[in-house]
Amino acid sequence: MRYYTFLFALVLLMPFHAAAQEVVFTQNASIEDRAPQQSLWMEEVRQRLDYLMYDKLLQTTQIGLMVYDLTDNQVVYTRNERHRLRPASVMKLVTSITALDLLGGDYGYHTSFCYKGTLAGDTLRGSLYCVGGFDPTLTKDDLRDIAANIKAFGIRCIRGEIVADLTMKDTLSYGSGWCWDDDNDRLTPLLVDKKDQFMSVFLQELKGQGIVVDAILGRGKVPQGCTEILRYSSGIDKILTRMMKQSDNLYAESMFYQIASANSTSPGKASDASGAVKRLLYRLGLDPLDYTIADGSGLSLYNYVTAEMIVRLLRYAYDNREIYDHLYPALPVAGVDGTLENRMTKGACRGNVHAKTGTVSGVSTLGGYCQAANGHTLCFAILNQGLVKASDGRAFQDQICDAICR
Repeated sequence: MRYYTFLFALVLLMPFHAAAQEVVFTQNASIEDRAPQQSLWMEEVRQRLDYLMYDKLLQTTQIGLMVYDLTDNQVVYTRNERHRLRPASVMKLVTSITALDLLGGDYGYHTSFCYKGTLAGDTLRGSLYCVGGFDPTLTKDDLRDIAANIKAFGIRCIRGEIVADLTMKDTLSYGSGWCWDDDNDRLTPLLVDKKDQFMSVFLQELKGQGIVVDAILGRGKVPQGCTEILRYSSGIDKILTRMMKQSDNLYAESMFYQIASANSTSPGKASDASGAVKRLLYRLGLDPLDYTIADGSGLSLYNYVTAEMIVRLLRYAYDNREIYDHLYPALPVAGVDGTLENRMTKGACRGNVHAKTGTVSGVSTLGGYCQAANGHTLCFAILNQGLVKASDGRAFQDQICDAICR
């Protein structure tokens, strides 16, 4: 009986729904005129989202959902917004917003090269130090250029030791709660082409420049009084763009450990970074004890967040241009690029939804920004958990985006 009552109610609402789509919001309308229009828009969006909550997908899975109107500073819609769910790669929003808030948009990743000893003529007698800053962008070509610069500095022979300084972070190669059978990149402060083979490739490039190397390879911490030869730097935007557009987990972990390094004496630990995240959440009026922050990429099985938390961070980013101006351009764009290139390729969502996707086994998520039909800017978080097929979650999220964009 309730089923037929629901269908009858939908039929009654159909003429209103169609009429509401014809509402035109004009900039010239008075405040008094816009108020009922806004109320009508809000009611229509809520009806569309209410309808989606009857989707059969939600009979066997969990959802956390929140939509927020940034223009009017009010909640549009919620469903289980405080349920603790796994974020998958939407965790990268948490990492990036925390990093931009703490480190700033001008922050750079640094890999330094210095020596301790004597430089007699063109021969270094002592130690050449490679100080890792966990820059995932370094390539073999970069190391070739670095080796050429070392030669140009006046070093053509190294007698002693070439030392890797990895003290920027702890010695853990993988994140807490990562699946043992996943093929994940190793987390080390010295990388080349995203691989843990920096020292061997660097040695090859030194020899390729004609530098004579009569030295052993070692590990240690750079001592006081070293002379810096050069510093290779990458801006945070370079890391942020690949991290978000391509959902690169290694790039996200490198950012997580930049946060850790800034919040500890070396070596930085994951707990240092998660502590920084929780301090930000506390500042935003949330209880940090309600959430579990285990890594920066979302790979960990131990991460637990809420849709409310993600939206609160998105609101904070939007209100702080120093964060938003770096975050927003890095997000995938529906139907255009990144992990959203093949999603929402038509209609009001295409080119409009700027959001971070997330997928791990049983979980599909989406969080970001869009513009509604009334010209208002919205932010949203959709966390689907308990899925058999991630594609079902993605399709459902696309429907939600369509419901709030048109």
